[in-house]
Amino acid sequence: MLNRRQFNSLAGASLGSLLTRQLWAEQARATASPHTFYFALVADTHIIDDFYVKGSENGVEDNESILLTTPRLISARDLINSLSPAIEQTFLIGDYFHNYPSLDYDFYFQNRTRLDNAKAITDGFKMPVHLGFGNHDYDVHRVSREMSHCLFQAKFQAKPYSVLDYKGYKFIHLNNFLGGTQDRNAANFNPGRGSLGEEQLHWFEAQLQQHKPSFVFIHYPLDLDEPTEFADYGLYPLLVKYEETIQLVVSGHKHRWIDNGTAYGPRHIVMAATRYDPNAYMLMEIDTKHATWRFMNESLVEWSTHYSKPYTSA
Repeated sequence: MLNRRQFNSLAGASLGSLLTRQLWAEQARATASPHTFYFALVADTHIIDDFYVKGSENGVEDNESILLTTPRLISARDLINSLSPAIEQTFLIGDYFHNYPSLDYDFYFQNRTRLDNAKAITDGFKMPVHLGFGNHDYDVHRVSREMSHCLFQAKFQAKPYSVLDYKGYKFIHLNNFLGGTQDRNAANFNPGRGSLGEEQLHWFEAQLQQHKPSFVFIHYPLDLDEPTEFADYGLYPLLVKYEETIQLVVSGHKHRWIDNGTAYGPRHIVMAATRYDPNAYMLMEIDTKHATWRFMNESLVEWSTHYSKPYTSA
């Protein structure tokens, strides 16, 4: 049963969606052209299932929020679906579901689990949804990374890292769980720190060497990622080297809105989570003719909090 605070949150999201649709149409029409397109970002959806053990989170806020992850993601999805002009692509920056209820691979094909629940929700998006990996999509202490990769491929047809080339732009999903810090057999094992591994770093640079304007998505914010991994080669030097190519880096994980500015070269935003707020999405506009982009609902973000205001008619 929902308490008053939870009910008001969902009711506010519904009203906010209506108002957002109205103002989105006004804003988007003002700049609409054949050279303009729109995409959305969502993070930290943390979908659960009937195997989830209630009360297993850290504190009241976390225990309350985890029970609302499904309706909040549905609310965000329905808003994104409703916008006109339409959103053409959506990117989900990790923690798609919340942990693994079993260590047995076959369990996930013998039962309906949070993986299936998450897919059922995102299958309801009208546009393609591209998945990145978060720490809760792994469990590096108990579940092999290979098992996680096999489940993502079998259930979602998603690879550990990926790129979408679309209308002259690149949208790059990096995976900060493939390096030594996430390998329980490595000397530098430290799951709180992200690392990419040599193969992915070279792949990332190969993408950037094409010098197409690129958006980069990585679950751990950059302050939690290893700056370099092989002598002076690593994520931070690549961000600086290709600063002019990378339009924006977006992360999740911290469940709060944080603008790191250009501390790492390109602008870096940590976005909030639909787990806590159904309005925690980023609506983005790209003008391919003028090579510009715009974070459409940036003025509504309540920085350093979980929350983002819906559009209002004021």
